[in-house]
Amino acid sequence: MKCLIVAAGQGTRLREKGELKPLIRINGVPLIERVIGCARSAGIDGFVVVSGYRGEQLREALDVLAVREGISVTHVVNALWNRANGLSVLAAKARLTEPFLLTMCDHLVDADIYRILAASPVGRDGVTLGVDFNLNCPLNDLEDVTRVKCADGRIERIGKIIRDFNAIDTGVFHCTPIIFDALEASQAEGDDSISGAMNMLARWSRAYVLDIGERLWVDVDDPMAFDKAEALLKSGRL
Repeated sequence: MKCLIVAAGQGTRLREKGELKPLIRINGVPLIERVIGCARSAGIDGFVVVSGYRGEQLREALDVLAVREGISVTHVVNALWNRANGLSVLAAKARLTEPFLLTMCDHLVDADIYRILAASPVGRDGVTLGVDFNLNCPLNDLEDVTRVKCADGRIERIGKIIRDFNAIDTGVFHCTPIIFDALEASQAEGDDSISGAMNMLARWSRAYVLDIGERLWVDVDDPMAFDKAEALLKSGRL
């Protein structure tokens, strides 16, 4: 199974740690290398990486990593990297014709999250999102997370500003190619984001959730989250 990694944005909130977010070292290893290594340990055998901001630098670094580790990394360039993240996923449409995992270059997660999502029944021709029902977890800021309202294993609504929610989006998905149809439909309605596509899939009854249980994950998008993730890595908990 392949894994699509979105790595196109600027990552301005982590600028104090480095100029290019995917290559910022955390506990000595670049963020995106940690994401790739974790997915590999869960059985992922190929990667499609969408670059944008300072993309040439990222692609060069990934080519070195691919040779060093003997892994397959396919590059996709998103020229519209300064817009919403759904355009990065849509840019990879031609490269992904079978079910695949989708994640972000700055989300560090327990490898078991990849494993359970890879094993989820996406044969229903939909998209399954790993969600965290622990709303009291100190690792992720509830004011900044993407919120999910779900019931009976399905997404009802997803977004940053919804008030009635019972889970958090971990940023890891098991997708079938229907994600691209949903992205195009959402874009036609003026929403270029992945969340917009997931809301579209919810309308089509094709958006599912999978509870990650007590497994840990951190969205490393600001210095505070960076420090939390680094502490977990040093302690061996992530």
